[in-house]
This record gives sequence, structure tokens and C-alpha cells, in this order.
Amino acid sequence: MRVGITVSDPSTVVADARQAEDLGFDLLGCGEHLFFHGPVPNAFTTLAAAAAATTRIRLVTSVALLPLYPAAMVAKLAATVDNISKGRFELGVGAGGENPREFHAAGVDPATRFRRTDEGLEVIRRLFGGGPVSFQGEYCTLSGVTLDPPPRRPGGPPIWLGGRKNRAIRRAGRYADVWMPYMVEPAQVRTGLTRAREVAAEYGRADDAVSAALFAWTAVDDDANWARSTGVAAVSAAYRQDFSTLADRYLLIGSPSDVCDRLAQFAAAGVESVLVQIAAEDPSDRDRMIHTLARSVLDKVETL
Repeated sequence: MRVGITVSDPSTVVADARQAEDLGFDLLGCGEHLFFHGPVPNAFTTLAAAAAATTRIRLVTSVALLPLYPAAMVAKLAATVDNISKGRFELGVGAGGENPREFHAAGVDPATRFRRTDEGLEVIRRLFGGGPVSFQGEYCTLSGVTLDPPPRRPGGPPIWLGGRKNRAIRRAGRYADVWMPYMVEPAQVRTGLTRAREVAAEYGRADDAVSAALFAWTAVDDDANWARSTGVAAVSAAYRQDFSTLADRYLLIGSPSDVCDRLAQFAAAGVESVLVQIAAEDPSDRDRMIHTLARSVLDKVETL
């Protein structure tokens, strides 16, 4: 199992990326919003900085809000970061919708976000394929254009699709290399991955064309009680609801042994990569958890 960690502060991303690489994490993720409850960066520009400061760790947008962009622009941004990183970039996208105000600010009707996402994935796939592309869609027209420079990797970066509902699962089966749900239990991942692969086969893709990842808020420490109280407080604040009764279902929380056991359950359900969002509001608490993960979790789960 690959384990990644997210970053969210552009002012510290270079140092954060180098630390994650030095500590042995496999992936560095960055999510985004145009506008949200608090400070959130742009994923592409943040990961471009990380790409220039690292040599091994892979980089994934977790996730970019595809409907807020022209699809061809996303392909261009992805190809650019892929070249900066020498082929270490992975493109994670989602439909968004949690904050309609950011859609209005971008001149996008939130009601169109799913159609824009479907069309955008089609456009990106075609542009990643190379050569002149012509396409006439509802939101995009391509007239014999070629993505140049192309992505470093032939066929383009792997595409991740975020979401846990049926529409997202179907979309992942049709277009994605990786399906990444969040706030799920292992049984939900097993069922969703099976369905995504069935959809992939319907569209003529290989049975194993789609793999599963997990986006998980995580609070881990040798002091399991401290990890639990710190993690529940952080996630409750982020979602503006009490997570004390949901923590064991949806978070990776507790001691290193607790987290390893839970990750083993997800691995058995088909998860091959986990992207960790540290559940701590204080930077020193965040750093404490990151080092606990690196010291007591990474080596134990890499063979799952």
C-alpha cells in the first residue's frame, strides 16, 4: 500500500514536500477550492512548487475541481506539472459543489457540474492521448489542437476520480485509473470498486483498469487517547458537526497499531493507496502525527 500525505499551505509547501519525501511517504496530495470556509490553495500551482523541490515522491491533486476550469486548461496544467516533476504527477479531479459561491464566482452554474466533469474527462483523455484532437461538446470545442509539450508519461498522468456516490463510481469506471472515496468503511470500498470495474468493462476497458485509493482524515499517536481527542476536535471543526460518534467508522484514529489494523482492512477491500489528511489544528500537533506515521506506520503497511 502506498501512503501519501496532504499539504495545504503555499508558504510552507517546499519544506513540507521535502520533509514528506525524506520521511518516506510515497505521495504528496493537495486539494483546492476557489473560495471556502478558510484558506485553501490552488492545487496545481502548489504542487508545481513541490515538484521543483523533490525528486522521488509522487504528486496528486486531491482533488482539483474540474468544472471550475476549461477542460483543455486542466490538461495543460497537468502536462506542465508532469514535466516539471519528470513524470511524477497524478491528476485527481472531482465535481465539487460543497460551496456554490465558488461556482458563481467562476461563472459556472453549479447545476452543470456533473455534465462539465464528464465532458472534461473525455477532453482530457483525448488530449493526453497525443496528436491533433477535434471535439465538439456542450462546453468545449477543439479543432485539430495538440497538447504541446505533451505529458512526460505517454498517455498522460494517471487520473484519479474523487467521490463516493453512484454517479462518481460510474464516472471512475468509465474514465479513471484510480477511484478515491472518502468518509467510507471498507465494505463500501469493496462494493464500489467492484461496481467501478463492472462499468469499466461496459466501456471496453480491462477488468482491472480501475484501482482504489482512500482519502482519510488521520490522527495517530502513541498516546491513543490524545490522538482521538485531537483528531475528533479537528474534523468536527472542519465539517462543523460533532464527529465523536463517527470517528471509528470514517477516520484513521488512535495508536499506530489501531491505524495499521484499519489500513489492513481497507487493503483487504482493495485499497492500494491511502492519502492522509492530518486531523490536527495546531502545527506542532500535525508535525507530531506526521513523524508518528513515518516512524510507526509506513514500514508496517507498505506490504499490504
